[in-house]
Amino acid sequence: MSRIGRLPVAIPAGVDVKIDGSTVTVKGPKGTLTKSFNPSISIKLENGEVLVTRPNDNKENRSLHGLTRTLVSNMVTGVTEGFTKTLEINGVGYRAQKQGKDLNLTIGFSHPVIVKETDDVKLEVLPPNKIVVSGIDKQKVGQFAAEIRGKRPPEPYKGKGIRYVDEYVRRKEGKAGKGKK
Repeated sequence: MSRIGRLPVAIPAGVDVKIDGSTVTVKGPKGTLTKSFNPSISIKLENGEVLVTRPNDNKENRSLHGLTRTLVSNMVTGVTEGFTKTLEINGVGYRAQKQGKDLNLTIGFSHPVIVKETDDVKLEVLPPNKIVVSGIDKQKVGQFAAEIRGKRPPEPYKGKGIRYVDEYVRRKEGKAGKGKK
């Protein structure tokens, strides 16, 4: 039995969960999330908890069991607390500015890089040079943060670029010059 899959998902006060076959809708103070799951995995609402069970021990069902439970748990967490990813910009002259709903990045190119905020994901710029990506859908927040990081990933020689706050950039030594004769 899956160790993660067999754990029930507790539903906090103020959160409404509706299960329609294999579609789960979670409504909370921050918004509403709806997701369809594989119909072979059964999802039930009992005693204020969501229980996820699998019909048998096939390899596919075993792998979907823990995944389904974790996705439902992330939906509940998203509508109550939300998710955030914080990025940091390193480099001389590198900076981020918020212009309306757009994020204007000056990251060493001949032109400014503009990233548009979506309805699902909100952007915030904190001094000095930190970008906070937040939203209720964990997958969308992570993908959006990865796309921003992909505009100028950190390079190993000077450490310049956009990186996650908790990311460690392994530094390399520069090219060794010829010795003096």
